[in-house]
Amino acid sequence: DREERWKDKHDTIGVLAIDARGTLAGACSTSGMPWKVPGRVGDSPIIGHGLYVDPQVGAAVATGTGELVMAVCGSFLAVERMRGGDSPETAIAEVLTRISSRSDLDEDHQVGLLALRPDGRWAAASLRPGFRLTVSDGSGHHLHAPGFVMFPGT
Repeated sequence: DREERWKDKHDTIGVLAIDARGTLAGACSTSGMPWKVPGRVGDSPIIGHGLYVDPQVGAAVATGTGELVMAVCGSFLAVERMRGGDSPETAIAEVLTRISSRSDLDEDHQVGLLALRPDGRWAAASLRPGFRLTVSDGSGHHLHAPGFVMFPGT
């Protein structure tokens, strides 16, 4: 059973950080997806897909079904939308909108995105419920749900 095979498995881990001077940094792991097709390269190691940082504009990182993110250069698109004046929320909502309009989504497809600007404003969004993130600051570590879920009832 596919559901049982995926139980207790993990996905890509993405991190965005900002220091007191507004310097941005980002990192992401390669996928935790089990039973990958041999030779498959996901979005994580390809700059602009799973991770993109422009120190003057913003940073974005993605997790989930990498092929969906790769179809729209997801992290790069989010940062470019911020360069054009979008808030982090609007930028990542646009990425999810493009993904959903250009892909034949299965019910198990998921994408989660984080975006951060040099002024410290950040946002998170996902295609479906279940994505969570941790925000760490001077007051501690705080678990959050994304501010926007494209298909909340699934």
